[in-house]
Amino acid sequence: MIWNPTKESMSRDQMQALQGKRLHKIVEYVYHNVSFYRNKMQEMNVTPDDIETIEDINKLPFTTKQDLRDNYPYGLQAAPQSEIVRVHASTGTTGKPTIVGYTRKDIGVWSECMSRSLTAFGVTREDTFSVAYGYGLFTGGLGAHYGVENLGASVVPASTGNTEKHVRLINDLGITGIACTPSYALHLAETMEKMGIDIKNLKLRVGAFGAEPWTENMRKEIESRLHLNGYNIYGLSEIMGPSVSYECECKNGSHINEDHFFPEVINPDTLESVEDGTTGELVFTTLTKEGMPLLRYRTRDLCKLDHSVCSCARTSVRMSRILGRSDDMLIIRGINVFPSQIESVILSMKEFEPQYRLIIDRVDNLDTLKVQAELRNDYFKGDMGQLAELENLLAHQLKSVLSIRAKVQLMPSGSLERSLSKSNRVIDKRKFE
Repeated sequence: MIWNPTKESMSRDQMQALQGKRLHKIVEYVYHNVSFYRNKMQEMNVTPDDIETIEDINKLPFTTKQDLRDNYPYGLQAAPQSEIVRVHASTGTTGKPTIVGYTRKDIGVWSECMSRSLTAFGVTREDTFSVAYGYGLFTGGLGAHYGVENLGASVVPASTGNTEKHVRLINDLGITGIACTPSYALHLAETMEKMGIDIKNLKLRVGAFGAEPWTENMRKEIESRLHLNGYNIYGLSEIMGPSVSYECECKNGSHINEDHFFPEVINPDTLESVEDGTTGELVFTTLTKEGMPLLRYRTRDLCKLDHSVCSCARTSVRMSRILGRSDDMLIIRGINVFPSQIESVILSMKEFEPQYRLIIDRVDNLDTLKVQAELRNDYFKGDMGQLAELENLLAHQLKSVLSIRAKVQLMPSGSLERSLSKSNRVIDKRKFE
C-alpha cells in the first residue's frame, strides 16, 4: 500500500517541476525573513529571482551545524514566535544544542511523512504501535507518535526505560509494531529472553528502527530474535525528525520524501555534486518548512542516491544506508575507520553478540584501537586456548577490513552497558589529552 500515491508515485518531470516551484518560494521566504540567508545570498550576488528551477539550487549557500550554533537559539527561525507551536533540540553532545521551531503546518507535514513511512512498513489502522523512542526534546518520540495517530493506528507512548514493563505491555496489549533504536530493539530481545517470554507467541510483526547507524547484519539479528520485519527510518532534528526517508517492502534503499526535502550528495572536500551510486555527503534543502527552513544543510552523513524506479511503484529517489559520518570518522594511524565497518565484521561472526565498544587511545605517540566484543554463552566452553583462538580470529577479520591491527578483548555476554536511546559505542581518549 502507498499512503499518498499522488506525491509518492509522481513522474520525475512532475516532481522536479514541483520542487522548482517550492524552492523558489522557500528561498524568497527565507530571504525576507532570515537575515543570515539574506546576507549570505547578497554576498554571493544572488536574489530569489535567480532561483527558477530545482537545478538552480547550486547557486545557493550551504548551511552547516556551526551556522545553527552561531545563530543560537532563534537566529535562523523564519516564522514569528507567535506561530511556533513546538520546539525540539538536537541531541548533540558538544557545543550548543540546535534549537528547531515548528509551526502547525510543519507538524502536519511531519505527520504526513511519518504516515507514508508507516504505510510502507505495512502498518494499518488495525495495528497497535508502541513508540519506544525518547519523548522530549529528541524528535523521535513525538515524531513517530503523531504519525501513528495520523495514520489511524493505536499508539502506545512507551518511551524508553522500564523495559520489563514494556515487554508486559507488548504481550498483554497484543502490540504489533514498535519504533525504537536498533540497539534498544536488541536490548528488548535480551530482556524478553531473560523474562522467559516466548517471543514466537507475541503479535509483533513490524519494527521501525532509526536514530543511529545499523547494518544489514544487525537487521537480520533483530528480525531473527524478535520475529518481525525490521525497516530503516531516517531523519534528523534540523530537517524535520524521523521520516525524512523510509524503506519500503523491497528494503533496497530508503525513499526520500523529496517533495518536502530535496536531497543532494556532494564531495565533502570539493562541495561538488557526485553521480548516482557514488558515496558522498548528504545535503538537504527543506522545501515546505515554515518554522526554520534550511538551505543546503550539510548533514555530514555519508550515503549514495539512487534515482531508478523502485519495484514498489514509488518513484521518489532512494538513499542508501548511512555509511558513516564525514565528521565522526575515526582516523587511526592515518587510516579512515567507521564504527559501522567493525560492527559489520562482528555481526558476520556467529560466535559474538551484537554488542561491542571501541576504545581509541594514544600510547607513545601511536594510536591504539581496542575492540571489546561480547562472546555468546553458547560458544564459550571455558577453554582459555579457545578464547585466544577467537580473539585472533576476530583480530584477523578486522585487520582484513580496516587495514590496521586492533587489540581484541572478549567480554562475557551482557557485560557491556546497554543503551536505552542512542548507543555510544566509541570512547576516544585522545580527545581529552
